[in-house]
Amino acid sequence: MKVCVFGAGAVGGYLLGRIGNAGVATLSVVARGAQKEAIEMNGLRLETPTETIIVRPDFITDRPTDLPEQDVTFVALKAMGQPAAADALCHLTGQNGYAVFAANGIPWWWKVGSHRPESLPLLDPDAALWNRLTPERALGCVVYSANEVIAPGVVRHLGNNRWVLGEPNGQLSSRLKNVVQLLLESGVNAEASTRLHEEIWIKLLRNASVNSLCALTRLPIDGLADDPELLAQAEAIVDDIVAVAQGQGYDISEHRIAAFEQLRRGGAEASTPPVRGLRPSMLQDVSANRPLEVEAVLGQVQALAREAEVSCPAIDVVLPVLRGLNRSLL
Repeated sequence: MKVCVFGAGAVGGYLLGRIGNAGVATLSVVARGAQKEAIEMNGLRLETPTETIIVRPDFITDRPTDLPEQDVTFVALKAMGQPAAADALCHLTGQNGYAVFAANGIPWWWKVGSHRPESLPLLDPDAALWNRLTPERALGCVVYSANEVIAPGVVRHLGNNRWVLGEPNGQLSSRLKNVVQLLLESGVNAEASTRLHEEIWIKLLRNASVNSLCALTRLPIDGLADDPELLAQAEAIVDDIVAVAQGQGYDISEHRIAAFEQLRRGGAEASTPPVRGLRPSMLQDVSANRPLEVEAVLGQVQALAREAEVSCPAIDVVLPVLRGLNRSLL
C-alpha cells in the first residue's frame, strides 16, 4: 500500500511516526522548509510518554506532484491551507486513491448529503476542493491527540490517541474499513463512524471554546480553568455549539456536562490525570506567528447558526476578535 502524509506538523508528524514505525506501507511525506530538511537529515523523531520513535519515510518532498498516485493520502494541513493543495491532492489521489482530512472544525465537504449540497465559501473560497478534488475522494477524521512540534523534525505526543474516521455521506464503505485497519495496525486508536457530522459537533465543544480563548489569552488550557471568568466564557461557547448543532439537526446536549468537566480539568479526559501547560493547536499557532483556523472552528459555525436562525451570542463576541488576531498574524 502506498501512503502519503501531506503536511508534517504536529498531527501529520504523529501519523508519520506511527505508520512509519509499523512498516505497513510505502510511506511518503510532503513537508517543507526546516521540517523537510530535518526529516531528510535525521528522520522524523516522535517522542511519547513511553517511547521515542525515529522513522525515515521512503520519499520526502515539497513537490507533491513528483510522487506517484497514492492509495491513501492523509491531509494534515490546517483547514485554511487545504484549498491551495486541491490540484496536488487530485494528482496524489489519481483515479483510485482517496484523501483523509484530519483537521479541526467544520470541513469543506460538510454539505454532502444535505438538502442543498454545495461548497462553503468560508472554507473553500473558489470551490477548488469541491469541484476539482470532489467530496467523493474525501474521508473525514476527528482527531483526539495532543501533539506539538518542539523542534524541526521532532514531534512530542502528550496524550490522547483517538481518531474517528467516516465518509462524508455516512456510509460504512470498504475504503473506510481499510484505512481504519491500517491505522490500528500502526498503533493508532482509530474507529469508523457512520455519524461523522455529529462527531465533529462533539469535538467542536472543545475546539471552539478552548482553541479560541487560549489563542486570544495565550494561556494554556489549565490557565482557562484557573480563571472563573474565562471558564464561564468557555462554557458559554460550549452552550452556543450545543444550540447551533441542535438547529442543524444534531442533538449533542448529553455531551455538554462532560465538556464542562473537561474544561475544569484543564483539558484532560476524566480517565486521565490533568496535564499542566497543555497548549491547543491555535495557541501553538499564535506562539509561532502562524495563521489560525478561525473559519473552520468558529466562522462557519456562526454561518450555520445564521442559516438555522439560531443565536450564538458568545461566538458573536469572540469571533470578530479572533479574526482580528488572525489578520495581525497574516
